[in-house]
Amino acid sequence: MKNIVLAIISGLLLAFSWPTYGLSFLSFIGFVPLLFAEFNLRNTKTSHTKWKVFGLAYLSFLIWNIISTYWLYFSTPFGGVFAIVANSLLMSLVFLLFHIVAKRVNFTASASFLIALWLVFEKMHLNWEFSWPWLNLGNVFSENTTWIQWYEITGTFGGSLWVLFSNVVIFKSLLLFKQHKDRSILVRLGLKMIGVIGIPILISVFIHPETGSKTNIDTIVLQPNIDPYKEKYHTDDSGISELLTELSSPFIKKNKNQLLLAPETVFAEGTAMNQYLYSQANSFSKNMLLKNPQLNLLYGISMGEIIRDKTLISPQSNFVRKGIWINDFNSAVFKNKEQKTKFYHKSKLVVGVENFPYQSILKPILGNIMIDLGGTVAMKTTQVERTAFKMNNNNSVAPIICYESVYGEYVTEYVRNGANILAIITNDAWWGETQGHQQHWSYAKLRAIETRRAVARSANTGISGFIDKDGSVLKSSEYNEKIALNAELPLYSGVTFYVKYGDYISRIAQFLALFILLFAITRRKSEI
Repeated sequence: MKNIVLAIISGLLLAFSWPTYGLSFLSFIGFVPLLFAEFNLRNTKTSHTKWKVFGLAYLSFLIWNIISTYWLYFSTPFGGVFAIVANSLLMSLVFLLFHIVAKRVNFTASASFLIALWLVFEKMHLNWEFSWPWLNLGNVFSENTTWIQWYEITGTFGGSLWVLFSNVVIFKSLLLFKQHKDRSILVRLGLKMIGVIGIPILISVFIHPETGSKTNIDTIVLQPNIDPYKEKYHTDDSGISELLTELSSPFIKKNKNQLLLAPETVFAEGTAMNQYLYSQANSFSKNMLLKNPQLNLLYGISMGEIIRDKTLISPQSNFVRKGIWINDFNSAVFKNKEQKTKFYHKSKLVVGVENFPYQSILKPILGNIMIDLGGTVAMKTTQVERTAFKMNNNNSVAPIICYESVYGEYVTEYVRNGANILAIITNDAWWGETQGHQQHWSYAKLRAIETRRAVARSANTGISGFIDKDGSVLKSSEYNEKIALNAELPLYSGVTFYVKYGDYISRIAQFLALFILLFAITRRKSEI
């Protein structure tokens, strides 16, 4: 019973550390109770130890996942349950593997293995087909941007390492105190934690950049506030065009270089790629450019491409009937007076209806019932490169669509391709007025710090607004608000260490985890 209570405490500590409602410092001790429960079982003569450790870990991580991401249920009940159950399972398997290795090596090696293995797990969650990095530990500090200015060097993996290392240090000291009852151990622990937690925060204070730039662009973000369950797919593109024009008109300035953003798939009727020039979306672009020839437009659109040549299909093409396939795109359209219309196709896809992972295995079992976090209803087709669109002033803007903004190293590719602004277009209305849209907004601050780029964000509803390169909020909207926001957004250049080298911490962790695993396999069990 004692171990069950410890597992529950860990789950609650991790859950209540999470943004945007939580106290992030709780993450520094979130794993400690569970580590004590595992240690108790590892050093007690009992049967089925592995199953018991797995069960306790699953209890902890299930509590964490439910409280932090319950809002998935509001998109689709099955999808929400599947995501929570599956992610808790994966986390528990990581902890079980740690337990197995810990029985064979000393404390330093086992603790290092836990840290490295968890970082490997987080990296996997960024890249495999069941990608769901929402609860990667480095995200926990998205509301404490003054603590993590060094993310420009490490990315969020630096935060994950910080959390894991702090937990291990605290656990080791409390374990020694429990064994020796020496209060000086607690004093030394206090001093250690001043260093472990305080030094990174102090570094953050010292490297905090000056904000503001000599070069700015007048930026408008639109939040049309269309209910996706009742209105979005029942409103024609003509009506959408009128609404966007109405919202933006008060801020359009003749012959001033401006950037206008509208949300993901705001034009939702489904436009054929070869018919775009005749679409209502293109008419909207033309009309806006008549009002201001110096305007740069970026907005979302649902597009499709019919394929009749079998040699042109890809694994992401949707079969319609014999001889006909469709490429379905969740796209961003960029338009200004100086260039032809350009497109970017969303390429980090939501697990499930945008990207059906491992189709040959799962589709016969699950059919089309998967996670829906705000996509449409077909397999999406992606593109290889991260496109940065060049604006009238020779600066460039990154078209980041919805879920893509959760991926740190992925976003750096836009910056390496020349982006001076991160433009996020999204539709966060699928989750209702929950933590879902608040966390999604908060994570955009991490991308600003990592890349040292200002962020302009246009949400159908949720939170739209502007974030500076230090993660500070310049202006933001409320949920369920129909509004347009306007700001002089700074244009920044230069490349951070993280932009240049990406998730190098996870790459180091892969080698370390493999080395310790091989070491554990080749030696006998040892006592701590």
